[in-house]
Amino acid sequence: MPEVFQPEKRLMRRAFERAADSYDAAAVLQREVCDRMAERLDYIKHQPHRVLDAGSGTGYGSGLLRTTYPKAQVLELDIAHSMLLAARRKQGLLKRWLAPAPALCADIERLPLQADSVDMIWSNLAIQWVTDLDQAFAEFHRVLRPEGLLMFSTLGPDTLRELRQAFAGLDGHTHVNRFIDMHDIGDGLVRNGFATPVMDMEYLTLTYDDVRAVMQDLKAIGAHNVTHGRPQGLMGKQRWQQVLRNYEQLRQDGKLPATYEVVYGHAWKPQPRPARQLPDGRQVIDFHPRGSRG
Repeated sequence: MPEVFQPEKRLMRRAFERAADSYDAAAVLQREVCDRMAERLDYIKHQPHRVLDAGSGTGYGSGLLRTTYPKAQVLELDIAHSMLLAARRKQGLLKRWLAPAPALCADIERLPLQADSVDMIWSNLAIQWVTDLDQAFAEFHRVLRPEGLLMFSTLGPDTLRELRQAFAGLDGHTHVNRFIDMHDIGDGLVRNGFATPVMDMEYLTLTYDDVRAVMQDLKAIGAHNVTHGRPQGLMGKQRWQQVLRNYEQLRQDGKLPATYEVVYGHAWKPQPRPARQLPDGRQVIDFHPRGSRG
């Protein structure tokens, strides 16, 4: 991915740190996607003992995982410490009945976990913020036990296409975060040793009264523009008015749409096969997917 499209990690972390208190009120899409992911677990035969929620935010997904797998240990991991604190405060309401979930403040691209230490990795709308997707997948593969499951959702390149269209031609900067195509994500899974990847996508559209409401929601969940190619200063009034006029042309039934391309994926870490030696002494290692899982 070109650097101009990559999120600047320092700004991304700061955005999510600041968004912890406002996140739950604005995270309608995140909860909806999380619920849809959870429904898919009904069709996958897997009983993990330890689950990593990678990019756990304020803990909504972790709660679903604890309900689905009541005997499993669920680890919460997020790059923003304030998000983990918000999750802990919500768990505090149930502390009489539940022990608090273990929490790790860390980067998905540098997981502070031993190799082969978790049975399942769950990641809801988080990997779109990584700098190097291959590095994230390599880390997921490293910490998963053989026959472990990776299940995730992320955002595709059509996300916020209306907002991107409103900013088109304004200047040479990127004003909206950019995201990776579903097929490139699938290729990345295979490249990093995962087997039988399954990918699909759907469009979800939220509606708003005005453009400011769109921008406020993005800021409230920490998802405003943090790319390297973002403009460095404030936008002038004349340019902002042009953005408003452009977006207004997309109004439908009295509302402004904000479309999200939601990509879902899951894949397995296969059992490694013993090395085979060729006549010239070279070693061959085969990885075979488990055909019964898909």
